[in-house]
Amino acid sequence: MTFQQLLDGAEFLSQSGNPDVTRVEYDSRRVKPGSVFVAMHGESSDGNRFIDQAIQAGAVAIVTDSPTETPREGVAWALVPHGRRALARVSANFYKRPAERIAVTGITGTNGKSTAAFLIESILCAAGRKSALIGTIEYHVAGKVYPTPHTTPEALELARLFNEALGQGATDAVMEVSSHALAQQRVFGVPFDVAVFTNLTRDHLDYHKTMEEYFHAKRVLFEGCGTDPPRAIVTNLDDEYGAQLAGFSRKRSGTLLTYGWDRGDFHADKAQVTPRGTRFDMITPSEKLAIFSPLIGRVNVYNILAAAAAAFARGSSTEAISRGVAALTHVPGRFQRVDCGQPFTVVVDYAHTDDALRNLTALAREFVSRTGAGARVITLFGCGGDRDRAKRPLMGEAAGRGSDFVVLTSDNPRSEDPRAIINDALVGLQKAGAKYAVEADRRKAIALAIGDARPGDIVLLAGKGHEKVQVTREGSSPFDDVEVAKEVLRTSGFDNV
Repeated sequence: MTFQQLLDGAEFLSQSGNPDVTRVEYDSRRVKPGSVFVAMHGESSDGNRFIDQAIQAGAVAIVTDSPTETPREGVAWALVPHGRRALARVSANFYKRPAERIAVTGITGTNGKSTAAFLIESILCAAGRKSALIGTIEYHVAGKVYPTPHTTPEALELARLFNEALGQGATDAVMEVSSHALAQQRVFGVPFDVAVFTNLTRDHLDYHKTMEEYFHAKRVLFEGCGTDPPRAIVTNLDDEYGAQLAGFSRKRSGTLLTYGWDRGDFHADKAQVTPRGTRFDMITPSEKLAIFSPLIGRVNVYNILAAAAAAFARGSSTEAISRGVAALTHVPGRFQRVDCGQPFTVVVDYAHTDDALRNLTALAREFVSRTGAGARVITLFGCGGDRDRAKRPLMGEAAGRGSDFVVLTSDNPRSEDPRAIINDALVGLQKAGAKYAVEADRRKAIALAIGDARPGDIVLLAGKGHEKVQVTREGSSPFDDVEVAKEVLRTSGFDNV
């Protein structure tokens, strides 16, 4: 492929040279002879600083978003107005526009994206289709599982994943689309077939500043990311922003499907949540459908409704929906039980907002109400560093109001002092009036929470979910709540793994 072919459809201000190119990179450390290097401004770094390093490594062409950079002798050059949009176009062209050859379902919202994505993947599998999954927990492509550096990868990795999925015979891709990815235009040029909105609650305001700005970033998915709007839109009527989105999308897309607890095109009737699973009748546009899911809780009824509507929009039968929902036994780090034969329940969950903590503790309260009088909800949580400080007391209050005992600890403090983060959350926790303990060392805190549990209690280890590292000012170190909980339980004499 030539450099000019690679730039087809990209916005550029000037261009020179037309060598053959063999690969595309935006990280100068991965450049090989024959590469095009896309130098772009990022959130914390500027790829333009590494142009000469990329040329020394063998780059034959440079795409830059910096007008102060001058073309280098003997190297093809393109100046573009927007680096990430250029990366998206160049990556798509290099892989022969794979997103246009696979049906992409995108899911956005604050909570529920991962579970909804896993459910849609399971339903598509039950319908006999091959699909790829791209999300917060992991990426799935034709049976292979890849780690996730970002919920939504950069455009180059995204195009590569779509291309690999097509090569394995996939017809569908299901992906979580984060607000950061939408604001940064990482999915620019991806023609989404179906777009799903779960909900919007306070999160990422360190980046978006206001809830309206946060919502506008999410709304880009439904407007079209440099493309026409999605063919079908699925949105949650029980969420204030989801209802707004329904009105916004009504004239923009060919199909609008809504869902809610007791209203919308998809809604629930006769819901029964037990420790072994969830049953309800799903009302759909075509029929009433009996649903059983091993996933438990009111929030998962919403996730199932969202996934069913999305799969329905993709042409899945109600039979495939029922079988696909029943087949998904768990989602890693989402109300994931840790069982070593102990007489109380230990659960790891990703809840890291005040709304998610309210939902989690409400589910736990319902759970212990069935185990007998006196059973308690014990919640361990922390707040992430270098993130929205204002949500920390809200999280503390939510955990305190929903729990009998709270252990406040660290959760990826990053560059901040863990004690300062804890003090921010402590204000809300004390306001709630719950019994609590503070232990900054997360490993010791998990031991404290589990050590306080009595038969029938439930211990919630909230915040990190599927994550495998703890990020501090010293860097990243291995840390897995599930494995640490198992170690603590075994040390306590429970070993029925």
